[in-house]
Amino acid sequence: MCGIVGFNGNQQAAPVLLEGLSKLEYRGYDSAGIAVFNQNEVEIVKAKGRLKSLMEKTNDGQSVNGTCGIGHTRWATHGEPSEDNAHPHISFHEKIVTVHNGIIENYQELKDRLLKEGYIFYSQTDTEVATNLIEFYYLKNKEPLKAISEAMMRIRGSYALAVMMKDYPDQIFVARKDSPMILGVSNQESYIASDVPAILKYTRNVYYIGNLEMACLKKGSISFYNLDGEEIEKECQEIKWDAQAAEKGGYEHFMMKEIHEQPKAVEDTLNSIIKDNQIVLDLEGLDISNLSQIHFVACGSAWHVSMACQYIFEDLTHIPVRVELASEFRYRNPLLSKKDLVIVISQSGETADSLAALRLAKEKGIPTLAIVNVLGSSIAREADYVLYTLAGPEISVATTKAYSAQLVLGYVLAIYFGKEKGLLEEEKVRYYLSELNTLPKKIERVLEDKERLQWFASKYSNAKDVFFIGRGIDYAISLEGSLKLKEISYIHSEAYAAGELKHGAISLIEDGTLLIGVCTQSQLYEKTISNMVECKSRGAYLMAVAPYGYYQIEDTANFTTYIPRIDEHFIGSLAVIPLQLLAYYLSVSKGLDVDKPRNLAKSVTVE
Repeated sequence: MCGIVGFNGNQQAAPVLLEGLSKLEYRGYDSAGIAVFNQNEVEIVKAKGRLKSLMEKTNDGQSVNGTCGIGHTRWATHGEPSEDNAHPHISFHEKIVTVHNGIIENYQELKDRLLKEGYIFYSQTDTEVATNLIEFYYLKNKEPLKAISEAMMRIRGSYALAVMMKDYPDQIFVARKDSPMILGVSNQESYIASDVPAILKYTRNVYYIGNLEMACLKKGSISFYNLDGEEIEKECQEIKWDAQAAEKGGYEHFMMKEIHEQPKAVEDTLNSIIKDNQIVLDLEGLDISNLSQIHFVACGSAWHVSMACQYIFEDLTHIPVRVELASEFRYRNPLLSKKDLVIVISQSGETADSLAALRLAKEKGIPTLAIVNVLGSSIAREADYVLYTLAGPEISVATTKAYSAQLVLGYVLAIYFGKEKGLLEEEKVRYYLSELNTLPKKIERVLEDKERLQWFASKYSNAKDVFFIGRGIDYAISLEGSLKLKEISYIHSEAYAAGELKHGAISLIEDGTLLIGVCTQSQLYEKTISNMVECKSRGAYLMAVAPYGYYQIEDTANFTTYIPRIDEHFIGSLAVIPLQLLAYYLSVSKGLDVDKPRNLAKSVTVE
């Protein structure tokens, strides 16, 4: 949500800022702006709508001079999308310019105090309040870091702030609490970004600024400070991603590129934790054999991964599993035991509710394990144990390859736990691992059927309602398929455990309603088919996802897409692919922005 970039160097800043913002469009936004210092004066340019409007205003940045600046794409929280509410914001006395990601929870209280001090506000945003608060303290002490620190101690909420000061036109100051921020340096130039792709073209050497820390960027150097203004040391880390990984690579959309990258994402993730047909995980100190319960905590698609893992973990480990929405877990005062394990799944490693849930578990002394895709992210740094998916940068808002990488990592973790508990003998472990190693090639085979799905999507682009049903693991996959469809095609869709249809949802079935049945579990196959037949008799048009060999399903379904056979614990990784493709082609057929759907953001870093 929202994107920040900053640059301090020797070349013109505005084009660098605009290019960086273009790499962050996937985060979701409704307005954009840049601020650049030129001969001790700051020039601010903002535009409502897409970034191209800002580019047109600035002639792709060429009309804005100066070598030190900050930029922002805003996802509205306080105040409607408008140029006044867009960032950057300038303070009342024009001493301070800021951009901000996050939410300031006590902004009204701070605003009322500043109003009494004579401050006048032009926007509805919490960011302008923070900007004026920093100025208020700066005018008192004339010390930049002290002013920012004073403001930080009075702000409640989450924030990543990039601050420029009129009296320090060749420096950019940064402050962070809970919202992601990385800083980079290369060739006497310094960079700020809320995510790696924004600066990957310029540098792979980055620093992760910690919670309640500040930084000062000069040309080619970065200094870090704690809240007391004391300088602290930071270790530079190298980003391994290839810059080309954040480009479309000839595909029309990032989403289609990332769908096709799933075989590699799955293979790379498996190869990172399976060596010589042995699972290699650094979980030293975790007492797996005595775990009493596992809590999966996640949001969105990561929650759907958790739902699938629930079935597999309970079957292979005999450990009771709860799957929790992070936004609910953190507020319901969960009953946790010291013998429990909390597993947090997050692509970005910065998901606000998941991070808060992790911290709650740690406060209660519960062991925590994170599954994330971003090295050095907040969740990765704070969890007791961390496992990384190797999906690479995922740009499309609707996740595909990160989801698939999380899912296979969950499979391996379940096998490992089952082995450590003595429930799986070596022969069974080798069988499961050999099945997993076939996944990349089998995903490629599913992708070969995309033209049929494209044809089918063209017939149903005017659908008003779509229902997904399945049982067990198939239900978990249906949840993800439904989310993909509604995210990018704006078609209302719901997923139900097939046995629940008669408890209310079947009343919504009418002539022409599209119902998609996921039918991969042999023991549940006939039950799901029966539920599909009940809907067909009420006018539903049926699509089925089934393994090769289940050709009798064509007697029931109007359209079937087939997937290769594999051990049924892992078949969800194949069943989800046609559902991703269907959602993609439906969105394309409606002429929608597949990679940047309305109202959504890639990383949800606020509540």
